[in-house]
Amino acid sequence: MRRKGLASMAVQTVATTSDSADTVDLGPASGLSCRECGERFALGPIFACEACFGPLEVAYDLPSGDPEELRKRIESGPDNIWRYAPLLPVPADVAGKPNLNPGFTKLVQADNLARELGVTGGLWVKDDSGNPTHSFKDRVVAQAIEAARAFGFTTLSCSSTGNLAGAVGAAAARAGFRSCVFIPHDLEQGKVVMAAVYGGELVGIEGNYDDVNRFCSELIGDPAGEGWGFVNVNLRPYYAEGSKTLAYEICEQLGWRLPDQIVIPIASGSQLTKIDKGLQELIKLGLVEDRPYRIFGAQAEGCSPVSAAFKAGHDVVRPQKPDTIAKSLAIGNPADGPYVLDICRRTGGAVEDVTDEEIVDAIKLLARTEGIFTETAGGTTLGVAKKLIEAGVIDPALTTVVVNTGDGLKTLDAVAPTTGMSAVIRPNLDSFREAGLA
Repeated sequence: MRRKGLASMAVQTVATTSDSADTVDLGPASGLSCRECGERFALGPIFACEACFGPLEVAYDLPSGDPEELRKRIESGPDNIWRYAPLLPVPADVAGKPNLNPGFTKLVQADNLARELGVTGGLWVKDDSGNPTHSFKDRVVAQAIEAARAFGFTTLSCSSTGNLAGAVGAAAARAGFRSCVFIPHDLEQGKVVMAAVYGGELVGIEGNYDDVNRFCSELIGDPAGEGWGFVNVNLRPYYAEGSKTLAYEICEQLGWRLPDQIVIPIASGSQLTKIDKGLQELIKLGLVEDRPYRIFGAQAEGCSPVSAAFKAGHDVVRPQKPDTIAKSLAIGNPADGPYVLDICRRTGGAVEDVTDEEIVDAIKLLARTEGIFTETAGGTTLGVAKKLIEAGVIDPALTTVVVNTGDGLKTLDAVAPTTGMSAVIRPNLDSFREAGLA
């Protein structure tokens, strides 16, 4: 059993399932299913299997009937993630409730970048910096907050490397929840400010993200945590489903077709696994043609446990102590690591890592070619894409999508030392010419 390590986080939480879980309205969600042994559970605020401690995910009664009718229904929906409500664990009236309504962000055709990298089959950047708090985390929190409402939680919380803290704070403020979120004490200042500005409680923990996550799992089992919905712990099955909407949007924006190749950053690994789940659901529903696609995972060299396992041919991910500028990816013991390995191998993809210097270079490359300023996670993703294209692992003749998960304004410190004014001149033309700018 690859997932036994989850037991320490799960034992007390499993017992909190509500007796009324069967009456909870979460749309097409029919229950929870263990990803390891297949055991089924009623909908509730649980995330680990009672039988084997494997992780739980949402199971569905997906729509049946004419795919064209479903496609038209989606296309006539709002310009946010709720256009896909028939495929998500949310109440039927979700669009009428106070929510930040993230999603349907731009899929940018990156022709300038494609020329720079020698890509001829089409290169796109899925730019999730356009979400309300400027990262993809708004998608997952939007799902979690609807589950929190359904289960009667009054406080919204999380363990976070930064982006999630801001997304939880903003969503809680909008929905009228109390929020209390936990972060590593040495997080980037931009992310600290963005998480604190929404008025909730922001608590720094001495240690790295894995220390923060362990503390949160202890708090769930303590009376002090009663009534708290931890979006990435006891609400994790619902929260994680938000990442599927990236897959839905990419395919819809490509004209209802699968990309040939997609490059995705790895922190916990959940985003990658749920994008794959979303692609598989679209195939099952007949909304896209069933054909091969390849998924690639991206990590920073200073926190690359999944990449190391992939290269070594291992099925088990050995934890690492993070040491990288890509703090949003700095999870040394990624919960979905084994499943990432399965997906990348099944699809014929790969997992690769890049140095901090390569991350900074990729941030600048994307900004220079396409006018998109990405944070360090996006720099990691593009850096890995560039590395794999140059190595011949990613086929430049095929349609490729690179996922940008956040805004570079959150990680200014990463590029500030090597980015600045071209010159300082006196306010006259002679000084301008002397600087070689004419």
